[in-house]
Amino acid sequence: MPLRKENIELGNKIKAGIQKALRKLVETSAAKNETLVISGPNGEVLIVPAKELLKKYR
Repeated sequence: MPLRKENIELGNKIKAGIQKALRKLVETSAAKNETLVISGPNGEVLIVPAKELLKKYR
């Protein structure tokens, strides 16, 4: 069953909203000098300063 245009657009809006929320989380955490727990490339758990993650968004 092919994807309908409306579903594709909704999916894109959801992805954009998640990216926006994630960026806000990283910016807020960086301003407070906090760390965040993320998943590494091989699924390992990493504790990273938010300021380091913020560099990836610029």
